[in-house]
Amino acid sequence: MGAVVTDDGRTYRGEDEIRGWQRRAAGEFTYTAELIGATRVDDTHYELVQHLEGDFPGGVVDLRYRFTLADGLITSLVIAP
Repeated sequence: MGAVVTDDGRTYRGEDEIRGWQRRAAGEFTYTAELIGATRVDDTHYELVQHLEGDFPGGVVDLRYRFTLADGLITSLVIAP
């Protein structure tokens, strides 16, 4: 099974879609990010919280990054407020 990323209500599946998402997301806005929390939910699930400030709509947001690991790789990532 390939990796899956969900960000801003859209889901990206597989290497090509995820790389495209990364390229678009990296150039869309300018912002700073500060890690404000990290939790190990269980052996394969983790959650990070980052505080972002920048030129995106609203200018400030705390985002939760919920991800699943398998064999040392991220197989699923959901980014949401």
